[in-house]
Formats: sequence, C-alpha cells, structure tokens
Amino acid sequence: MQGESSSGSVAPAAGASSSGGSSGGDRVRLDYALYNPLSLVIREQKILENAGLTVQWEQSQGSNKANEFLRNDNLDLASTAGSAVLQARTNGSPVQTVEVYSQPEWTALVVGADSTVTDVAGLRGKKIAATTGTDPYFFLQQALAQAGLSGSDVEILNIQHADGRAALERGDVDAWAGLDPNMAATEIQSGSKLLYRNVDFNTYGVLNAREDFIQNSPDLVQQVVDAYATARAWALANPADLATLYGTAAQLSPEVAARVLERTTLDFDGVPGDAQRTVLSGIIPLMAATGDVPSEDAANEALDTLLVPEFAQKASAS
Repeated sequence: MQGESSSGSVAPAAGASSSGGSSGGDRVRLDYALYNPLSLVIREQKILENAGLTVQWEQSQGSNKANEFLRNDNLDLASTAGSAVLQARTNGSPVQTVEVYSQPEWTALVVGADSTVTDVAGLRGKKIAATTGTDPYFFLQQALAQAGLSGSDVEILNIQHADGRAALERGDVDAWAGLDPNMAATEIQSGSKLLYRNVDFNTYGVLNAREDFIQNSPDLVQQVVDAYATARAWALANPADLATLYGTAAQLSPEVAARVLERTTLDFDGVPGDAQRTVLSGIIPLMAATGDVPSEDAANEALDTLLVPEFAQKASAS
C-alpha cells in the first residue's frame, strides 16, 4: 500500500467479505484511506469485526474514488473531504455526511526542489497537476482566486494524487496540488517545497453514507460511527502507536508518518455541524464559478441537507 492514490488493489482485511452487492443483516461495506487515519485504526484493530459485523473493505484512492464507490452502490459508507461530498451531492449523488473524522491540513501547493516560482501569482501559464473533485483541486482554485488568477490562467492536468507527485518530481509539471501522505513524502525524500499553505482552505475529513443506507440500516450506521469514536479515543491516547500503525499501513518512513500526523487534528467534536457548514459555504461561489456545480443555489440547497449529526451525537466509544 502506498499513498492515498496508490494504484494497486488491496485485499480485504482478514475476516472481511470481498463479495459485492448491497449490505444486509450484519454486513457493511466500508472504505479505508490513507488520508483517513481513523479508518486504518478501525481496520487494523478489527473493531467492527470484533463487534460481530462482516466488513467488506475497499481502499479509496482519493475523494473522487470514494464518491464513485458510493454513487455506484459499491460501498455503504466512504470517506472524503467535505468539499468533494458537497460537490457530489450538488451534482445528484444521494449522499450525506454522518461523521467528521479529522481537521487536516492535508493539502498545499507544491513545487519541485529546484523551482524558481516563489508565489502563486508566479504560476500563471504553468502546468499544475490536481485531482478533480478533491480537496487539493478546490484548494488550488481558492489559491489561484486569492492571487488574482483563475483556472484558465494555468494548465490544470487532472491526474490522481500519486501520479501528480511523480509528475512533479519528473519535472513534467511546474506545480502539484498535493495531498498527504504523498506531499510529506516528496518534501522529505525529494526536497519538494510547499509554495502555498492555508489551513483554512482545507475542508474537513468526513464520513459519508448513501441516503438509502442511512434510512434502511440506521443501526449499522451507528455501529460504524461508534467505531470511529472508539478509534478516535485510542488514537488520542496512543499517539506513538498511531504513528507506528499509520506508517506501517501506508508504507511510510517514521519521519514521513510523523509529518502527516503533525498536520492532522483528531482531537475535536466529530459531530457534523456549523464548522463544516461555514467552511463549505465559503467555497460555494468558487465551485459555481468554475463550473464544478450547476449554480450557487443548487450547492446551497445541497448543503442544507448534507449534514446528518444524530449518529455522531449518540456515538460512544467501546
């Protein structure tokens, strides 16, 4: 397993089912992702399996892939950035957010070690790698707008995160809208530089479910959200063990794993609410201006019904 967007398929965890189809009874289809450390804890410690569930695990390579899993009914719950699920719901995907798993600074604009670009304005006319429909893509759009540029002032290449890192290191692109852990790895291993950082442009890490699954299997949704509460409590109590688990799962050096976790806040209320609504409201005009959603009105309407707080409000660690 490599970074968030490693290209290989991964076998289900021991005791998990690998068959497709809709969930039923004591079976749930769930993702894990390297941008979601709590999902790695739940999978590694078999929290749900030990509670009697059969779990089909699939790795999400990025928010766009997680949204595809949900849209195509391949998974019941999957983790994305807040911006990505808002875009998906606005564009017709019947998904809602049931848990906030992290407040990360997981993306920034990255240039190569030898780059002479010193600010975002210097990217005019340059090639930039970014994965459409993910937080790094929306981070890029916000950074360009703040610098007085738009997407038409640069050439955006839509490629998955790990491939964007590789393109940057080869010199095929001038910048990359990066994502941890690949971003931390290229910093430490290749000397790549963070050209622009802004934690306020990073939307939260959220766990989403299809509406029909929420309606038809609320007990399973609650069990998964409870597992996130258990994983969060363990992670906060065992930071060194979390770093080891994360580094092993992601095949990262201790230095890279530590860099990622330094930029990932887990110690906060996981109930979807005002904080997420505020940050998502702020990017809606940009999403509409870039054509990623049909209109501001459509996105605001989607946001009004996106957040489902009751499961996280009732969550209990065990």
